[in-house]
Amino acid sequence: MPTHNLQATIHNSQFHTGLRLLLLTLLLSWLQPPPLLITPGPSQTVHTTHPILGVHTRLIDEVEEWKIQYTLQMARQMGAAWIVEFFPWAYAQPAPDRFDWRQFDLIINHAQAQGLQVVARIGLTPEWARPSDTARTYLDKTAYDDFAAFAAAFASRYRGQVSHLIIGNEPNLNFEWGYRQTTPADYAALLKTVYPAVKAANPDMMVLAGALAPTLEPSGSANGLNDLDYLAGMYQAGAADFFDGLAAHTYGRTFPPAADPGPNLLNFRRLELQMAIMAQFGDADKPIFITETGWNDHPRWTQAVRPGQRIQYTLDAIQFAETEWPTVTMVALWAFRTPAPEGKHNDYYTLVTPEFVTKPIYAALQEFTGNDRVTR
Repeated sequence: MPTHNLQATIHNSQFHTGLRLLLLTLLLSWLQPPPLLITPGPSQTVHTTHPILGVHTRLIDEVEEWKIQYTLQMARQMGAAWIVEFFPWAYAQPAPDRFDWRQFDLIINHAQAQGLQVVARIGLTPEWARPSDTARTYLDKTAYDDFAAFAAAFASRYRGQVSHLIIGNEPNLNFEWGYRQTTPADYAALLKTVYPAVKAANPDMMVLAGALAPTLEPSGSANGLNDLDYLAGMYQAGAADFFDGLAAHTYGRTFPPAADPGPNLLNFRRLELQMAIMAQFGDADKPIFITETGWNDHPRWTQAVRPGQRIQYTLDAIQFAETEWPTVTMVALWAFRTPAPEGKHNDYYTLVTPEFVTKPIYAALQEFTGNDRVTR
């Protein structure tokens, strides 16, 4: 066969093969079902005998919308009236002049539809607002005004949908300041910058001081500062008039919830020592929101308890807060569900697996709140 005829034959064969592939691709695309349309649906109501109960969700990195909706539906059906969710500044404002609220909108709209009250925690500094080669948690005074502007924009956008705004998280840990030295004066200065901006944008927004990490770290530690010393330092730096309520973390570790507190103990009732400091500075009536608490039932972790103990301790802790702590408005369990397994002891704090399999503690809480026989 002449060379030019061979080349023509090869060319025609390649053309027809490409055409067949194109037609097959088009056919498969026509056969695929249309994208699943997820809507918030009709407004629901939380039925619970313990309206203090909340859960800390982990939805900000959830990819599929149906999983956001189903997670919040399960939280409502368990009897939780509140959710705490993290809304990172870096996600919503990737550039000084650009906002992207899409993931925030999804979470908040679905929470509203389920009748859940939203407590929003904000933090995580975008690259443009911090020095190069710093961690995402790095935030210094040069960016306080930018952070305040974002907080105000958030408060304005979600007016009537989000009622409480937490400024940062565990500021007494150096990690939460981007591995720089943490000082109560720094955090007080942040509150003094953010609070008036939020109130100007949305006077109804309740501003909460970031929950302190329960820790016994002494002054000068490279890791952080004792939470009691830090809280006193915040008041000494004039923070009292710049937060409407205090967020708190009250992990029980291996102690039952009724175990007495002590300056050298980390347990559920350590919160009472923070309350005493608030009272010392004339702030005893300020509301407190427990945004993380719970027990862990990992079979081999030294800070874990048995599964049955975890259930009983959790129920007892909720009742203790209801009866003994009149200023505590919410008790949110860490954590309801994670998008994927973390492969460590943290997986044993959850109430529901990433695959939406409920753990025994979920059923116990559902019964505790009067939802075990409710079909909805």
